[in-house]
Amino acid sequence: MPPKSRTYQPARVNAALAAQTGALRHAVRRLCERPDAEECLARPTRLGEWRVRELLAHLAVQIEWLPTHLDDPAEGRPPLDLARWVERVGALAPLLDDQARARAADGFDGDPASVAAAFDRAAGALLGALARPEAADPGRRFEIRLGSMAFTEFLVTRLVETVVHADDLAEALGADAFPHDRQAVAAVTRMLADAFAELVPGGAVELRVPPYAVVQAVEGPRHTRGTPPNVVETDPLTWIRLATGRAGWADAVDSAALSASGERSDLGAYLPLLG
Repeated sequence: MPPKSRTYQPARVNAALAAQTGALRHAVRRLCERPDAEECLARPTRLGEWRVRELLAHLAVQIEWLPTHLDDPAEGRPPLDLARWVERVGALAPLLDDQARARAADGFDGDPASVAAAFDRAAGALLGALARPEAADPGRRFEIRLGSMAFTEFLVTRLVETVVHADDLAEALGADAFPHDRQAVAAVTRMLADAFAELVPGGAVELRVPPYAVVQAVEGPRHTRGTPPNVVETDPLTWIRLATGRAGWADAVDSAALSASGERSDLGAYLPLLG
């Protein structure tokens, strides 16, 4: 079972988002200083037709959203929690694609130095917004297209964007790994595990993502004591990739990136949670 109400500490989430954004800012600067930067920016990604340019443009849109809209007046949109955000955000894919392409043509279509400067401005705007007192107010709400979110939970969605797309960037560039902030990965892992348990309710399967998350999910006989009959265990980045469609279930099993035991332990039919 997921926690009935996981509480995200504003200061920790704020610090994790600042650190992850800083790591992305540094990575983009280094990328744009490479002798082969033009070729790198034109490389394909695992995100359809997006090149690295469009990926960076999309990331800029996502991290600029907070500073751009922090002072917008509330419109009275219905409440939205993290599980519902996971469930519904995929419906925005066409809009997000249009935004990325428009942003790519506005600041991300020039030489590498211009791309780095455009991303640097976006990152700086987010870091400035996170330093404002409003970002530490646990009672504040923030409205997005899908609804009204607790402010700290909205920041968790920005952690999803920055962690998942940093991983996309590393994959596109052929890097072994991205230097993620540990607390950013922890928060994203837990949130996606909690969302899985809420969207696929039950107690037949225990999902373990050490050291960050353990939840029970999937309809069927509930485990109460002893060794669970159906167990899935994997590492945080593999779980994030499975939950967001970056990895397929069968490939993860075949490559031993996860272990699954028990007749109900195949979670492929329930994944990804979001695209």
